[in-house]
Amino acid sequence: MQYYSTRNHAALFSLQEAAFRGLAPDGGLFMPAVIPHADLEKVRELSECSFSELSRYLTRLFFGDELPETRTDAIAAGACRFPVPLKQVGKDKYTLELFHGPTFAFKDIGAGFMGHALRALNRTAGETIILTATSGDTGSAVANGFYGIEGVKVVILYPDGQVSGLQESQMTTLGGNIFPLKVKGTFDDCQRIVKDIFSDADFRREKRVTSANSINILRWIPQSFYYFHGWAQWVKATGGKRPGIVVPSGNYGNLAAGLLAAKMGLPVRRFIAAANANDTVPKYLRSGRFEPQPSVRTVANAMDVGNPSNFERIVDLFGNDFSAVTARIGGYSCDDQTILETIRELYDRYGYLSDPHSAVGYKAACEFGIEGFWLSTAHGAKFGEVIRTALGKEFPLPSGLHELPGKEKLFTRIGPSTSSVENFIRSL
Repeated sequence: MQYYSTRNHAALFSLQEAAFRGLAPDGGLFMPAVIPHADLEKVRELSECSFSELSRYLTRLFFGDELPETRTDAIAAGACRFPVPLKQVGKDKYTLELFHGPTFAFKDIGAGFMGHALRALNRTAGETIILTATSGDTGSAVANGFYGIEGVKVVILYPDGQVSGLQESQMTTLGGNIFPLKVKGTFDDCQRIVKDIFSDADFRREKRVTSANSINILRWIPQSFYYFHGWAQWVKATGGKRPGIVVPSGNYGNLAAGLLAAKMGLPVRRFIAAANANDTVPKYLRSGRFEPQPSVRTVANAMDVGNPSNFERIVDLFGNDFSAVTARIGGYSCDDQTILETIRELYDRYGYLSDPHSAVGYKAACEFGIEGFWLSTAHGAKFGEVIRTALGKEFPLPSGLHELPGKEKLFTRIGPSTSSVENFIRSL
């Protein structure tokens, strides 16, 4: 399998090159030159066994020509070892719960996969710096996925005051090879710094740096796997054939992964991009103009992205054809008040505790009358302050999280400049 840039289809790169570069040399995002076709009967058969078994099959489709089967199987088994259940919330209402991993967020799948895969691909000695920006759950998932891996140091940029206390604890209490940077700025500042560093050829000759954000092909591709698992469970539960799927969206890697699954043959009636007040993509879907805007702080903080990187992948999958994009994707956005009201509705009507991001997905599913399911991207109890505001009471943290608030936070405060972060990396 070879990979091209969203900005130049002519130059091709190996999996190892794409994985360790993170971004293409021209600043574009890597895409598979050939999208493999999935056997849907095999998907249904393996999904009956487990998400892990299904992921082994899909991992071989993408990476079997560069890695032996024993390694692809080990990567999938290590990263996709927890359940991904489709849960019926009400009559004809289903959600795919992606939060049963170690940090209780969907990003455990991609981050864990990338950690295992980089270890398998690392054929040269020397230190690798994993650089990532987070608006919430990415940081904790990456910290957990790469913690203790020899020869790897992880630098996590997150905006000061714009992640939840629990999210901050998850990424700042490990120590070891994890180095969190609390940036005086927004998530867009953090993401800009990461992109600037990847575009700095001199610095990259000095340091071996790659990204663990969804811009990295190893983070992004495995996110397509759970769409197949959700489809197989939905078909079994309902007898339907082509679900609509609603995707809570911030940096749009999750939606782009769903579209990749559709290109692999997954039968999907329509996708809905469900956003908070950061509605750059829903506006594009209405107007045809992609106009990045400053990010706005909301109660669904992991989706506070005004200039989503993975938009390039979305339009690339459709050959930059706006009519083709809008034929497959609808857009929805809502404000904080609607999110809080929706959390209350889900709890009062169905007894279901939803995190704020997934609540946006449910609301979009209702607005569009979707026959299918929405993605639940994180455990509701991770967002204690938002849940208290919405429901007026607290809920116990799931096992594995309740001890975090008492641990010491280890982080470095830093300004929103590329040079400051580069100098920090040099000091490690």
